[in-house]
Amino acid sequence: MSIEKLDKTVADVQAIVDRSAYLTWLGLKILELGDDTIELKATWRPEWVANPVIGQTQGGIHAALIDFAANLALMNSMGRPVLTIDLRVDYHRLATKGDLIAKGRVIKLGKQVSTCEAEIFDEAGRLLASGRGSFLTAPAKDAG
Repeated sequence: MSIEKLDKTVADVQAIVDRSAYLTWLGLKILELGDDTIELKATWRPEWVANPVIGQTQGGIHAALIDFAANLALMNSMGRPVLTIDLRVDYHRLATKGDLIAKGRVIKLGKQVSTCEAEIFDEAGRLLASGRGSFLTAPAKDAG
């Protein structure tokens, strides 16, 4: 399949993120954007804590970041966020207070469905979680 690569910029993707209340709440900042990769940072919030005794970050935060990083890695192929069909998350290490870095990349760009993966790191560069998803990349249908 031949898909023309787009020239989206970090600012273009940040503008999409900034339109979403949830992504803004996560404090997402786009750090780098490649043809089929993305790196972003999520700014830590006290509301992320699942276990206040140990300060553990809720696993759903990791899952959301994996979903968004994998999805947004498609930005220079699709020009827009796409629907998630399936998502798998593996948790590798306990996360506590601190910003998180998510790195997403396209594994297989397909006409109908694409596969992408993402990894979540703490500020020290330790792998906290990883995952892979399937995303609907069929052409958008007119709403009319």
